[in-house]
Amino acid sequence: MTAPARPARTRGSEELIRAEEPVLAHNYHPLPVVVARAEGAWVEDVEGRRYLDMLAGYSALNFGHRHPALTEAAHRQLDRLTLTSRAFHNDRLASFAERLAGLTGTDMVLPMNTGAEAVESGIKVARKWAYDVKGVPADRATIVVAADNFHGRTTTIVSFSTDETARSGFGPFTPGFRVVPYNDLAALEAAVDETTAAVLIEPIQGEAGVLIPDTGYLAGVRELTRRAGCLFVADEIQSGLGRTGRTLAVEHESVVPDVVLLGKALGGGIVPVSAVVGSREVLGVLRPGEHGSTFGGNPLAAAVGTAVVDLLETGEFQRRATELGAVLREGLTALVGRGVVGFRARGLWAGVDVDPALGTGREISERLMREGVLVKDTHGSTIRLAPPLTVTGEELAGALGALEKVLTS
Repeated sequence: MTAPARPARTRGSEELIRAEEPVLAHNYHPLPVVVARAEGAWVEDVEGRRYLDMLAGYSALNFGHRHPALTEAAHRQLDRLTLTSRAFHNDRLASFAERLAGLTGTDMVLPMNTGAEAVESGIKVARKWAYDVKGVPADRATIVVAADNFHGRTTTIVSFSTDETARSGFGPFTPGFRVVPYNDLAALEAAVDETTAAVLIEPIQGEAGVLIPDTGYLAGVRELTRRAGCLFVADEIQSGLGRTGRTLAVEHESVVPDVVLLGKALGGGIVPVSAVVGSREVLGVLRPGEHGSTFGGNPLAAAVGTAVVDLLETGEFQRRATELGAVLREGLTALVGRGVVGFRARGLWAGVDVDPALGTGREISERLMREGVLVKDTHGSTIRLAPPLTVTGEELAGALGALEKVLTS
């Protein structure tokens, strides 16, 4: 008689973290929590401890973990078709493109996978437009970007990063970029000339600590690029799709860029989905063979992306971000002078500057983890708060209470 199979031994958090050390490249320094299950705004580690997720995958989980409408869409599509490549058409892509263009008020969609791919695609499209439409001489196109940006980690993107940790050791760098201070229209205007293909900026700089520009800055960028005859490319990969209380963050100033870059939340926390959306005049410059992606626009991604559009079309999540964002601001305001030295917030997104005497951002994040709340630090003593848009007022109050305890006890 064959002996019954022995059940696999379950490894605990500490053992799993140690097991990663020799076999995973050390390009991350995660908090010491090993997530095994999740639902809504909550995650659970392998020992069964629960944590409120106040990071939401850097906005990739805007709709929470395993949102039923999104998982249902994925399950349905998994039983039908997952991938064809773009060598063939598939029956989900047209609807996804139509719906996403309608949601964003644009003409055309270029589907990709990751946020960095969307940025790289946006750069290529802007350069192609500059040569084909604007008439910039070959190989002379420039793109103006902002200091302290974060657009991804490819070699071209880190070429115009001002973060030395991201840049150092990865040269030589791609030419063709001019870096100016963020939120400085005069510097931007001075950098733009006849070779400028585009101005590429984040409407809110996330990695830099949720830096929100002055009112009128985005409108000024739009007007300046219009006068200069170049494109305005808005990177809404973190700020878009409901995070700030609007579908796109540029809507706070009623600005319509030529090109918008989307990602993260577009995949519903299930599959990587990104897209470049924009006018037909701009995206129409691409011809077969000039750009592509084997997985871009695959049926599974299109099904999940369409379900994401369904959720955003109701306006529910934009309203939740606005209403609960007011609760977040009120709670943070009460902590100013009590461990918080300042903060910036829009919708359900905040960068919180903690008194350095109380610890680094990493140390504050670790203390919050021990209180059952997960956040992520950025530079210095700044932490970022970006809960799923499904978070409740009670859960948000609990997170703010934990922050108060960590800062004042």
